[in-house]
Amino acid sequence: MRRYGHFDTAEDATQEALIAAATAWPKEGRPDNPLGWLITVASRRLTDLLRSEQARQRRQKTVAQWTLPAERVAPAADQRAADADDRLILLFMCCHPALSPASQIALTLRAVGGLSTLEIARAFLVSEASMTRRITRAKQSIKDSGVRFRMPVVSEFDDRLRVVLHVLYLIFNEGYTATSGVNLYRTDLSSEAIRLCRVVHHLLPEDPEVTGLLALMLLTDARRPARAGPSGELVPMAEQDRTRWDAAYIKEGVELVTEALRRGKPGAYQIQAAIAALHDESPTLETTDWEQIVALYEVLLQSSRNPAVELNYAVAVGMARGPRAGLSLIQRLETDGTLVADYRLQAVRAHLQEMAGDLAQARDSYIAAAERAPNLAQQRYLNAQAARLMR
Repeated sequence: MRRYGHFDTAEDATQEALIAAATAWPKEGRPDNPLGWLITVASRRLTDLLRSEQARQRRQKTVAQWTLPAERVAPAADQRAADADDRLILLFMCCHPALSPASQIALTLRAVGGLSTLEIARAFLVSEASMTRRITRAKQSIKDSGVRFRMPVVSEFDDRLRVVLHVLYLIFNEGYTATSGVNLYRTDLSSEAIRLCRVVHHLLPEDPEVTGLLALMLLTDARRPARAGPSGELVPMAEQDRTRWDAAYIKEGVELVTEALRRGKPGAYQIQAAIAALHDESPTLETTDWEQIVALYEVLLQSSRNPAVELNYAVAVGMARGPRAGLSLIQRLETDGTLVADYRLQAVRAHLQEMAGDLAQARDSYIAAAERAPNLAQQRYLNAQAARLMR
C-alpha cells in the first residue's frame, strides 16, 4: 500500500501472495527471507492487476507511475514518521481524508489490527451487517476520491493522530477482552497495540495523550497474568492475586501518566490511566481509593457521555457510596438504551444487586448477562456466579 497507493488492489495482491506461499512453501521449503518473498510476489501480482485494470487507457504511463520506488512516492511533508515501521505508516494511511472518523477507525481495525468484521461491529455496538456495509463503503469512498494513500501533511496531522490513537485503543481493548472465541484475551492484539503505541510515543514524546494512552495500556495489561485461572476461567479483579500483576509495567505506566499530567492538558486517555494507576497501586480491593476514582470518572464524563464510561462510573459509585447508588445509575443507562443488549450492563447490575443483598434478582441478572456474553470464558464465569446464588 505504501508503495502503490491502492487499498483494494494491494489487498488482493497480498492475498494472492499468501495463497502462493501456502502452496509453494510446503513443497519447496520456506525461503530464507519469507517477508521479502511475500512482498516480491505480491508486487508482481499487483503490477499484473494494475496492467489488467488499465489495459484500455494509458496502460504504460499509468503502470509506470504506480510502480515508482517507495522513496519516490513517500511524502516529505512530515519526516517525523520517516523511520517508523510500516505498520505505523499503514495506520496513518488508513486514516484517509475521504472517510469519516468512524469509517477510518473501522477500516484500520480491519486492515491493520486484523480484527474480524464481527469483532469491529461489537466494538462499535452495531450489527455485523451494518459494519460490513460501512467497511465496503469506506473502500469505495477511497477509490472514488482518487486521493493516494500517504502520510498526512502537517495541517492534517493532529486530527489523524487522534484517530490513530483511538484505533490503537480499540485494538488493545479487543486483545485484553476478546469479544468472541474460547480465550478470555488475545495477547497478540494487545501486545501489538502496545508495540505500535510505543512507536508513536517515541516519535511524539511531548504529546500528553500519546503518553497517556501508552500508560493506560501498560497499567491495564499489567493485570493480565492474574485475570485467568489454570483452565482459562475468568478471575475478577476482586479475587485476583495482585502479586502476579506485572510490577515493571505498573512502574512504567505510573511514571508515564505522572509525566503526562504534569503538562496540564488532561485528556481522556490520561484520566483513564490515572484511574488504572489507582487500581494498580492498591494492595487490596478494600484499600482502593474509590472516591478519587469516582471524581476522575466525573471529570471524564464532562467531556464525553460515553455509555461504557458511564457504566464504569456506576461501578465506582456503587463501591464508594453503596450498591443502591450504583444501581440508580444503571437504571438511567437502561433508559438511554445504548447498552441494553450488552452483557456488561447486566453483569454490573448483578454485582451491585448481590452487594445489596438482592440475591434472587442478582441471579437472574447473572443469567441474563451470560446469555448476552460473546466470549465463552465470560459465559462460564457468569453462569457459575448464577449457580453459586442458587445454592
